Amino acid sequence: MDAVRVALLREVLAGTEWLGATRKFAGVLRGSVVSHGGGLLLVGTPEYEPWHLAAHLVDEAAWSGTPELAPTLVRHEAQPSDPAHLAVGLGRLAAARRGETLLVVSPESPGAPLLERVHDARRAGATVLALGPDEGDLAAMAHESLTVPEGTDLDLDTVQHLVSAAAGENALPTPRARRRFRDRLSLLTDQLTAPPPARW
Repeated sequence: MDAVRVALLREVLAGTEWLGATRKFAGVLRGSVVSHGGGLLLVGTPEYEPWHLAAHLVDEAAWSGTPELAPTLVRHEAQPSDPAHLAVGLGRLAAARRGETLLVVSPESPGAPLLERVHDARRAGATVLALGPDEGDLAAMAHESLTVPEGTDLDLDTVQHLVSAAAGENALPTPRARRRFRDRLSLLTDQLTAPPPARW
């Protein structure tokens, strides 16, 4: 992680608007999967699959004792020969129903085919959350969105780190949860800024 991203992450730890916005979005995410008891579907675009967020949410699901947070990664180019956790294709969005949550992660406005699938999932009763640009059809369609405004140094990858860390904090009562969330973000910053290990 470069110096700008580290500085921004430290700024979040100091209590800027991003901490509140991220925790609010993560709270909606967590609440939608816990209260509905349904599945969490995570999808990106053909050019951008949110592998990193999927892995972090799996970790947070285990840490927080909230298995509902572990997402199903829906892939645009999934193949039957892929391992089971990577073989879920876009057809899964057509099966989305009430009680399920669809989290769409996109660095830019998604194309019409994905938007149509998301719209159909919403009409079928799924809760739609969006993480990405601050305008366009996806943000308008989502029940809740966390935008990454253009023209800032805060990027989508950093925001995904923050969302996943905040999503798991529900297992601890406040204010201990808040302290633990900040501790984990601080640890993340330390890990990302550590010099690379020596190569053999």
